[in-house]
Amino acid sequence: VVQKLADLISYSPGQVSSKTFTCNDIVRITLFAFSKGEGLSTHSADGDALVENLEGALLILLAGREHLLSPGDSIVLPAGVPHAGHAKENAKMLLTVVFDPKH
Repeated sequence: VVQKLADLISYSPGQVSSKTFTCNDIVRITLFAFSKGEGLSTHSADGDALVENLEGALLILLAGREHLLSPGDSIVLPAGVPHAGHAKENAKMLLTVVFDPKH
């Protein structure tokens, strides 16, 4: 069945919602919905991550630099590099993290 990813998750006022499609030793794929003003605090991941903005405006802070993502934009977050995300308006994103199987 063909579906739009953004339709698979709903906004919850004042919250970050998530739906994980798969999570194993190699990959984690998670859909997020951020209410305006909500976000994820600074952290780093054990694998390289791809953020694909599906809807709204996301401000991504990566290694001290700000990147504003519009719908259709994407950014790679290298493993171990501190990053954070903040919704400038209601926003939805798909996060794909690929882990190094050697670690």
